[in-house]
Amino acid sequence: MSSLLVSPNGPLHGEVYAFGAKNAILKEMAACLLASGTHTLRNVPNITDVDIMIELLEALGCSASKLGNHVVTITVPESDSIHPYAPAHLFEAMRASIVVLGPLLARCGQASMALPGGDDFGGRPINFHTEGLSAMGANFASGEAAIVATTKGARLRATRVTLEYPSHTATDNLLMAAVLADGRSVIDNAAREPEVEDLGRQLIAMGARIEGLGTSRLTIEGVSELSPADHTVVTDRVVTATYLATALITGGEVRVVDAHPEHMEMLLKKLTAFGGIIDSSSEGVSAKGPVRLTACDVATLPYPGVATDYKPLLTTMLSVAEGTSVVTENLFVGRFRYVDELNRLGADISTEGHHAVVRGVPKLTGTTVRATDIRAGAALVLAGLVAAGETTVEGIEHVHRGYDDFENRLKTLGAKVQVL
Repeated sequence: MSSLLVSPNGPLHGEVYAFGAKNAILKEMAACLLASGTHTLRNVPNITDVDIMIELLEALGCSASKLGNHVVTITVPESDSIHPYAPAHLFEAMRASIVVLGPLLARCGQASMALPGGDDFGGRPINFHTEGLSAMGANFASGEAAIVATTKGARLRATRVTLEYPSHTATDNLLMAAVLADGRSVIDNAAREPEVEDLGRQLIAMGARIEGLGTSRLTIEGVSELSPADHTVVTDRVVTATYLATALITGGEVRVVDAHPEHMEMLLKKLTAFGGIIDSSSEGVSAKGPVRLTACDVATLPYPGVATDYKPLLTTMLSVAEGTSVVTENLFVGRFRYVDELNRLGADISTEGHHAVVRGVPKLTGTTVRATDIRAGAALVLAGLVAAGETTVEGIEHVHRGYDDFENRLKTLGAKVQVL
């Protein structure tokens, strides 16, 4: 387990790139399974989860290369040379591994995989995936630790699925399965995130027929075959939010050059309510922080609402804001586990159920804290930027799963950080 030593070094200033979205690239790498040949993905973040997905695809029979300059190529064999199974530890390393299920069933008619693992912030059931794929003709035999599925040699059939909740990953999985299904499929109450739309653009470039991207209803006309494509991954809006947050909490000014403000309108409104000055009039988005942030209530909601991945960052900023805020988590039970670590730094936060009451304090004080997931780790580093003395964030490897060269990008903005 590695650690990051963080010390306050005044307001952060400068420009930074966020690069491709983790929540898009992993699904888009899985989508390559749908067509034999060599696929090219650009603006790929250099993160651990991409490396794990490369290992997983290679175990399935593909080959992958990092070409530098954030480009990855993936060569996929014919369907009879794809291995529809892989070692359990690759599936257990991240939750996004579930997204190979739809492509494997669509292309090979079978799949065997360990249940996905990943960040520890509460259960995220896979029943939306299995129920939707079952409606397309897949048969599942799931145990406590594995999923075994087959289409019994038949092509997946088109269907209409109404998701109980607009699950991002379930939408991705069903969308990828439907593009090769027989007939016209409809996914109602589909996730509307920019990353889902980006996956759809990749699939269309491969020859898929999809209507309704960016809306809650996707209509997919199945085709018999797809071809490889050259696709550029959409910018990561959560990484963007992280760098904007460094400016707000330190009273500095930071521009994320490749940010898409239209993908994070509700968040930018909240950052303005916090007292930040947001400028998206030129390239990217910039944020300028006040002397002290202002309290503001926050509730997470499906897109276009405030994403749950933003919440640890927002809670950290509110912990040093003037006044009392209420933060409500509507999406995942258990995603307040980082609060105890913030309180160790001197924050005054109490939680009950889905709510956290954040009473802003004038300052935090450095100590040793531990990251339990990607966004919690980034939030604790954010806290360390303004905590008196030194803050040691243990488990920084979690952050590396979702942030490209995080420590050095912070240093370019003026942060004082050191990997231990």
